[in-house]
Amino acid sequence: MEIPRPAIAHEDEQESPSAAGLRDGGGTPAPSPSSASAPARARATPHWLLVAQLIRPHGRRGELIADILTDFPNRFQQRPRLFLIPPERLKTAPREVRVENFWFLRSRIVLKFAGVDSINEAEGLRGFGVAIPASERAPAEEGSAYISDLIGCRVTDANRGGAIIGEIVDVDRHSSSTDLLVVRRQGVANSQREALIPFVRDFLLRLDTIGRIVEMKLPEGLLEINAPLTDEEKSRATEAEQS
Repeated sequence: MEIPRPAIAHEDEQESPSAAGLRDGGGTPAPSPSSASAPARARATPHWLLVAQLIRPHGRRGELIADILTDFPNRFQQRPRLFLIPPERLKTAPREVRVENFWFLRSRIVLKFAGVDSINEAEGLRGFGVAIPASERAPAEEGSAYISDLIGCRVTDANRGGAIIGEIVDVDRHSSSTDLLVVRRQGVANSQREALIPFVRDFLLRLDTIGRIVEMKLPEGLLEINAPLTDEEKSRATEAEQS
């Protein structure tokens, strides 16, 4: 079913972006990648477009299972250049890799890279992103946006006189059928520091990735309703599930 929303363009260099947007491979809904409990992971940046996210080793010969972040996973082996992007905490440079083999496992993909031949070597790549240079991507269609272009943009709210709500630090594509902008709010206490804002046409007034501004008109109370759970709320939710 098509969801009326501004499109998230394909993070892929060989096909034109489509209004249907990028899919992440589905699977069990996950918490926002910005939450405190989320594992360390690479993020898209203005220089790189993620096409897969390495999760953990799979098998004994260096294979890794990964989330799919492109609509064209069959083209992994055709790409002349792929790069491994380390999690931010490692502060190491991306490195070029070659895919020796790949196969699909339910909604995910298993990747075998040349030179990664053991469980220990694969373990060292846990949380890495698999990316292409941003310069190789197709131009986004009008009304579409790449995730890497959204990250770092400031969100303003016309219903608050154009006040700056905060900065987009990620896009959550797992928790809901609608893409959610993960916005780090300005001048807000830790329990409400981040807000999840639906990226839908009803709320969007103007998208200016060059000027780094996303102008929105947000319903009253949405920022408080869509704030991530506090530690106390998470604890109560866990206790309720176990009872």
